[in-house]
Amino acid sequence: VQLQASGGGLVQAGGSLRLSCAASGYSFTRSAIGWLRQAPGKEREFVAAISRSGTATVYTDSVKGRFTISRDNAKKTVYLQMNSLNADDTAIYYCAAKDTILTFPTERLRQRALYDFWGQGTLVTVSS
Repeated sequence: VQLQASGGGLVQAGGSLRLSCAASGYSFTRSAIGWLRQAPGKEREFVAAISRSGTATVYTDSVKGRFTISRDNAKKTVYLQMNSLNADDTAIYYCAAKDTILTFPTERLRQRALYDFWGQGTLVTVSS
C-alpha cells in the first residue's frame, strides 16, 4: 500500500493550494481517506476526511469554509483544496487511509490512531 501526497509549497497568506493524495497497491474504494497535519513543535492533528464513497466529509473547525476535500475513485486520488490560507496552516500535510465498511461513521475519522496507512507528507508554508 502506497499513498503519495503532493502539491505542497510556499504561498502567501490569502492564497490557495491544492494537495493530492494518490493511492496504489490496494482497493482504494474500500478506504476512507483523511488529511492530517503537523506544525513545527506541535502534535499531528486532524484536518479533513472523506468517506470511501465520497458522500460524507468531516472537517476540523479551523478549516471549515476554507478547505474542501474530494476524491476521484477512478484516479485513486483524494484532493484537499485549501483557500484563504494563513500562517496557522503552515505544516507538513499527510494523507492517510482507513479501511472501512460503508456505514462507518465519518466523524470517527477525526481520530488519527484509526488510520491504517500513511503517506510521506507534503510541506505547506504560508508566508504572512
